[in-house]
Amino acid sequence: MIIGASGGIGAALVDALHANGRHDVIHAFARAFPAAQAIDITDEASVAAAAALVAHGGPPPRLVIVATGLLHADGQHPERRLADIDPDWMARNFAVNAVGPALVAKYFLPLMPRSGRTVLAMLSARVGSIGDNRTGGWYSYRASKAALNQLVRGFAIAEARRNPDALVVALHPGTVDTGLSAPFQRALPAGNLTTAPTAAANLLRTIDALTAAETGRIFAWDGSEIIP
Repeated sequence: MIIGASGGIGAALVDALHANGRHDVIHAFARAFPAAQAIDITDEASVAAAAALVAHGGPPPRLVIVATGLLHADGQHPERRLADIDPDWMARNFAVNAVGPALVAKYFLPLMPRSGRTVLAMLSARVGSIGDNRTGGWYSYRASKAALNQLVRGFAIAEARRNPDALVVALHPGTVDTGLSAPFQRALPAGNLTTAPTAAANLLRTIDALTAAETGRIFAWDGSEIIP
Protein backbone atom coordinates (compact mmCIF):
# COMPACT_ATOMS: atom_id res chain seq x y z
CA MET A 1 0.00 0.00 0.00
CA ILE A 2 1.33 3.41 -1.02
CA ILE A 3 0.00 6.59 0.59
CA GLY A 4 0.91 9.67 -1.39
CA ALA A 5 0.75 7.80 -4.69
CA SER A 6 0.17 10.89 -6.82
CA GLY A 7 3.57 12.40 -5.99
CA GLY A 8 6.74 11.71 -7.91
CA ILE A 9 8.19 9.12 -5.56
CA GLY A 10 4.82 7.63 -4.61
CA ALA A 11 3.79 7.10 -8.24
CA ALA A 12 7.16 5.56 -9.02
CA LEU A 13 6.79 3.20 -6.05
CA VAL A 14 3.40 2.05 -7.33
CA ASP A 15 4.88 1.41 -10.79
CA ALA A 16 7.81 -0.50 -9.32
CA LEU A 17 5.57 -2.69 -7.18
CA HIS A 18 3.35 -3.51 -10.15
CA ALA A 19 6.46 -4.34 -12.19
CA ASN A 20 8.00 -6.72 -9.66
CA GLY A 21 4.78 -8.71 -9.32
CA ARG A 22 5.37 -9.74 -5.72
CA HIS A 23 2.10 -8.40 -4.32
CA ASP A 24 -1.37 -9.73 -5.14
CA VAL A 25 -3.10 -6.45 -4.24
CA ILE A 26 -1.65 -2.94 -4.43
CA HIS A 27 -3.61 -0.07 -2.91
CA ALA A 28 -2.62 3.41 -4.06
CA PHE A 29 -4.00 6.37 -2.11
CA ALA A 30 -3.57 10.11 -2.60
CA ARG A 31 -5.43 13.29 -1.79
CA ALA A 32 -5.84 14.02 -5.51
CA PHE A 33 -7.31 10.61 -6.39
CA PRO A 34 -11.02 9.80 -6.94
CA ALA A 35 -13.15 9.13 -3.87
CA ALA A 36 -12.46 5.41 -3.49
CA GLN A 37 -8.70 6.01 -3.46
CA ALA A 38 -8.65 9.43 -1.85
CA ILE A 39 -6.92 10.10 1.43
CA ASP A 40 -6.07 13.30 3.26
CA ILE A 41 -3.64 12.40 5.99
CA THR A 42 -4.45 15.63 7.84
CA ASP A 43 -8.08 14.50 8.20
CA GLU A 44 -8.54 11.62 10.64
CA ALA A 45 -11.91 10.62 9.17
CA SER A 46 -10.30 10.32 5.74
CA VAL A 47 -7.52 8.08 7.06
CA ALA A 48 -10.05 5.92 8.93
CA ALA A 49 -12.16 5.54 5.78
CA ALA A 50 -9.14 4.45 3.74
CA ALA A 51 -8.23 1.89 6.39
CA ALA A 52 -11.78 0.54 6.38
CA LEU A 53 -11.59 0.15 2.60
CA VAL A 54 -8.35 -1.81 2.86
CA ALA A 55 -9.70 -3.95 5.69
CA HIS A 56 -12.60 -5.10 3.54
CA GLY A 57 -10.85 -5.13 0.18
CA GLY A 58 -8.45 -8.05 0.28
CA PRO A 59 -5.69 -9.60 2.38
CA PRO A 60 -4.18 -7.62 5.27
CA PRO A 61 -1.35 -5.34 4.12
CA ARG A 62 2.22 -6.47 4.71
CA LEU A 63 3.87 -3.40 3.18
CA VAL A 64 2.72 0.17 3.83
CA ILE A 65 4.78 3.11 2.57
CA VAL A 66 3.90 6.67 3.48
CA ALA A 67 5.30 8.83 0.67
CA THR A 68 3.73 12.13 1.65
CA GLY A 69 5.57 15.29 2.65
CA LEU A 70 5.50 19.08 2.73
CA LEU A 71 8.50 21.33 2.10
CA HIS A 72 6.99 24.33 0.30
CA ALA A 73 3.50 25.39 -0.78
CA ASP A 74 1.44 28.45 -1.62
CA GLY A 75 4.43 30.78 -1.67
CA GLN A 76 5.80 29.47 1.63
CA HIS A 77 9.32 28.04 1.70
CA PRO A 78 11.72 26.68 4.33
CA GLU A 79 12.88 29.40 6.68
CA ARG A 80 16.35 30.85 6.19
CA ARG A 81 16.22 33.21 9.19
CA LEU A 82 14.62 33.25 12.63
CA ALA A 83 12.52 36.18 11.44
CA ASP A 84 10.95 33.91 8.81
CA ILE A 85 9.33 31.63 11.39
CA ASP A 86 5.55 31.69 11.03
CA PRO A 87 3.42 29.70 13.48
CA ASP A 88 0.78 28.76 10.91
CA TRP A 89 3.38 27.48 8.46
CA MET A 90 5.13 25.55 11.23
CA ALA A 91 1.84 23.97 12.29
CA ARG A 92 1.11 22.98 8.69
CA ASN A 93 4.52 21.30 8.42
CA PHE A 94 3.84 19.30 11.57
CA ALA A 95 0.33 18.40 10.40
CA VAL A 96 1.58 16.93 7.11
CA ASN A 97 5.01 15.61 8.06
CA ALA A 98 4.33 14.22 11.55
CA VAL A 99 0.69 14.14 12.63
CA GLY A 100 -0.53 12.75 9.30
CA PRO A 101 1.87 9.78 9.31
CA ALA A 102 0.94 9.19 12.96
CA LEU A 103 -2.71 8.85 11.91
CA VAL A 104 -1.68 6.37 9.23
CA ALA A 105 0.09 4.30 11.88
CA LYS A 106 -2.93 4.53 14.19
CA TYR A 107 -5.30 3.05 11.63
CA PHE A 108 -3.12 0.83 9.45
CA LEU A 109 -0.73 -0.90 11.87
CA PRO A 110 -3.67 -2.76 13.50
CA LEU A 111 -4.59 -4.12 10.05
CA MET A 112 -1.19 -5.69 9.49
CA PRO A 113 -0.66 -9.37 10.37
CA ARG A 114 0.52 -10.34 13.84
CA SER A 115 3.13 -12.76 12.49
CA GLY A 116 5.60 -12.87 9.64
CA ARG A 117 7.49 -9.97 8.07
CA THR A 118 5.55 -6.72 7.80
CA VAL A 119 6.88 -3.27 6.88
CA LEU A 120 5.69 0.23 7.65
CA ALA A 121 8.10 2.68 5.99
CA MET A 122 7.72 6.44 6.19
CA LEU A 123 9.63 8.85 3.99
CA SER A 124 11.62 11.21 6.17
CA ALA A 125 14.67 13.35 5.39
CA ARG A 126 18.30 13.55 6.42
CA VAL A 127 17.73 17.15 7.52
CA GLY A 128 15.45 15.75 10.23
CA SER A 129 18.54 14.36 11.98
CA ILE A 130 19.39 16.49 15.01
CA GLY A 131 22.92 15.11 15.23
CA ASP A 132 23.57 15.83 11.54
CA ASN A 133 22.32 19.45 11.62
CA ARG A 134 25.34 21.64 10.92
CA THR A 135 23.79 24.46 8.91
CA GLY A 136 20.61 25.43 10.78
CA GLY A 137 17.63 27.00 9.04
CA TRP A 138 14.64 25.17 7.59
CA TYR A 139 13.22 25.17 11.10
CA SER A 140 9.70 23.88 10.44
CA TYR A 141 10.72 21.15 8.01
CA ARG A 142 13.65 19.95 10.10
CA ALA A 143 11.61 19.89 13.30
CA SER A 144 8.62 18.13 11.74
CA LYS A 145 10.83 15.43 10.21
CA ALA A 146 12.68 15.02 13.53
CA ALA A 147 9.26 14.53 15.14
CA LEU A 148 8.43 11.91 12.51
CA ASN A 149 11.66 10.06 13.26
CA GLN A 150 10.78 9.98 16.96
CA LEU A 151 7.27 8.75 16.16
CA VAL A 152 8.70 5.96 14.02
CA ARG A 153 10.80 4.85 16.95
CA GLY A 154 7.76 4.74 19.20
CA PHE A 155 5.63 2.89 16.65
CA ALA A 156 8.40 0.34 16.18
CA ILE A 157 8.57 -0.44 19.89
CA ALA A 158 4.80 -0.87 20.12
CA GLU A 159 4.53 -2.97 16.96
CA ALA A 160 7.39 -5.27 18.02
CA ARG A 161 5.28 -6.31 21.02
CA ARG A 162 2.47 -7.21 18.63
CA ASN A 163 4.61 -8.84 15.96
CA PRO A 164 8.31 -9.56 16.61
CA ASP A 165 8.96 -9.74 12.85
CA ALA A 166 7.58 -6.27 12.10
CA LEU A 167 9.78 -3.55 10.65
CA VAL A 168 8.90 0.13 11.15
CA VAL A 169 11.45 2.54 9.66
CA ALA A 170 12.00 6.06 8.40
CA LEU A 171 13.67 6.38 4.99
CA HIS A 172 15.56 9.24 3.36
CA PRO A 173 15.12 8.96 -0.43
CA GLY A 174 17.88 11.40 -1.36
CA THR A 175 17.21 14.48 -3.46
CA VAL A 176 14.75 13.35 -6.08
CA ASP A 177 13.65 15.18 -9.22
CA THR A 178 10.09 15.96 -8.10
CA GLY A 179 8.00 19.02 -7.43
CA LEU A 180 9.05 18.94 -3.77
CA SER A 181 12.73 19.51 -4.58
CA ALA A 182 12.27 21.63 -7.72
CA PRO A 183 12.93 25.07 -6.14
CA PHE A 184 16.22 23.85 -4.64
CA GLN A 185 17.76 21.85 -7.49
CA ARG A 186 19.95 24.60 -8.95
CA ALA A 187 22.17 24.60 -5.86
CA LEU A 188 22.85 20.87 -6.03
CA PRO A 189 26.28 19.58 -7.05
CA ALA A 190 26.29 17.65 -10.32
CA GLY A 191 25.15 14.06 -9.94
CA ASN A 192 23.23 14.61 -6.70
CA LEU A 193 19.76 14.57 -8.25
CA THR A 194 17.99 11.21 -8.61
CA THR A 195 15.06 10.33 -10.86
CA ALA A 196 11.87 9.15 -9.20
CA PRO A 197 12.04 5.61 -10.70
CA THR A 198 15.63 5.25 -9.47
CA ALA A 199 14.65 6.52 -6.03
CA ALA A 200 11.76 4.04 -5.86
CA ALA A 201 14.06 1.16 -6.81
CA ASN A 202 16.60 2.26 -4.19
CA LEU A 203 13.97 2.51 -1.46
CA LEU A 204 12.47 -0.91 -2.20
CA ARG A 205 15.94 -2.48 -2.31
CA THR A 206 16.76 -0.91 1.07
CA ILE A 207 13.48 -2.15 2.56
CA ASP A 208 14.19 -5.67 1.30
CA ALA A 209 17.62 -5.68 2.94
CA LEU A 210 16.45 -4.53 6.38
CA THR A 211 15.49 -6.93 9.17
CA ALA A 212 13.25 -6.70 12.22
CA ALA A 213 16.39 -6.15 14.32
CA GLU A 214 16.74 -2.75 12.61
CA THR A 215 13.22 -1.57 13.35
CA GLY A 216 12.71 1.95 14.66
CA ARG A 217 15.75 3.42 12.91
CA ILE A 218 16.39 5.85 10.03
CA PHE A 219 18.04 4.75 6.81
CA ALA A 220 19.12 6.51 3.64
CA TRP A 221 18.27 5.31 0.14
CA ASP A 222 21.57 3.35 -0.04
CA GLY A 223 20.93 1.43 3.18
CA SER A 224 23.27 3.49 5.35
CA GLU A 225 21.95 4.44 8.77
CA ILE A 226 21.29 8.09 9.63
CA ILE A 227 21.96 9.27 13.18
CA PRO A 228 18.83 10.56 14.96
